[in-house]
Amino acid sequence: MDILSTALAQDIVTRTMRIIPYNVNVMDANGSIIASGNPARLGELHAGALLALAKKLTVEIDEASARNLHGAQPGINLPLTVHGQLCGAVGLSGAPDEVRQFGELVRLTAEMILEQAQLAGELQRDSRYREAFVLNLINADRAGADQADLNAWAHRLGVSFDRPHAVHLLELDDSAALAELQGLQLRLQAAAPSMLTAAAGPHELVILDFDDQPQDALAALLREICPQPHSLTSGIALPGLAGVATSFHSARTAARIGRARDARRTGQRRYSYYDHTLPVLLSGLDSGWQAAQLRAPVEKLGKHKDMLRRTLEAWFAHDGHPAATAEALHIHRNTLDYRLRRVGEITGLDLARLEDRFLLYISLLLSSP
Repeated sequence: MDILSTALAQDIVTRTMRIIPYNVNVMDANGSIIASGNPARLGELHAGALLALAKKLTVEIDEASARNLHGAQPGINLPLTVHGQLCGAVGLSGAPDEVRQFGELVRLTAEMILEQAQLAGELQRDSRYREAFVLNLINADRAGADQADLNAWAHRLGVSFDRPHAVHLLELDDSAALAELQGLQLRLQAAAPSMLTAAAGPHELVILDFDDQPQDALAALLREICPQPHSLTSGIALPGLAGVATSFHSARTAARIGRARDARRTGQRRYSYYDHTLPVLLSGLDSGWQAAQLRAPVEKLGKHKDMLRRTLEAWFAHDGHPAATAEALHIHRNTLDYRLRRVGEITGLDLARLEDRFLLYISLLLSSP
């Protein structure tokens, strides 16, 4: 068993020698001293440990026995086992009658340290395994991941994608360090073990919640465990493994659009694909000659672009209602009518026609920062 590393062996020596007045040696499964209160003995083959390992029993060596064993010193040697597997031995130097009372204490302490280290290693491996699964899911459309492999992976983790699931994307502000994201990930896993999480970027944490909590419940949990300013965005809910990548990309796009529309807000922010469905779906039209033509109406606004753009954003945000738009812009109705006429004159569009109005709306969306 490889769990008994030099670092762990030295930890055992350091901890036990704080509470007993005798030298402690830790030997690996081959009987070599890998940690000791007496550094001069490092690397030696320990005769007493070899006997203890061979017999799987405690072996005491007195003065007389030590003279008959090459390099041996009086003391007591106990085998170390973790979950029934022999991994090394621990020895206390001194007359057996004096050190015997400490032998079992040292052995139990050593095995406890080894078991804790093994558990921590298993948890870390499990965490990496779960994170790798999520990363494969959200990148499956680009990486060409094998669906059979992903299905087997999901089965091993005990998760099902038969019902629609939405990816949640948590983003810390750019000032946050990677360590803060990792710490948040650990706290979230401890608070909600059924969730699968993965760091998708320096400030991004992908969350798959198999308890299907509403965004409100997840947001409340994050407020408790994440004091840093952050945003939480929910993607489209889709069934099947293939839906995870789509949900992730929809959440990322909704987050970008939500931030652009909500640029002055700070602290904890929440967005959803369902609040920005049309802009998210249209975001795929942001390249090629068609995109250039779709952006053209807003680009034509020229030197009045900023003012007229703000007017159009408010007008569309209030579903074209003149009174609500004028109030939001703190302008007179006549001023609003003038600005909208100017938009029509400059773009050549008739804002009374649904098709022209829709084209202008798309142009505004694709021209957003």
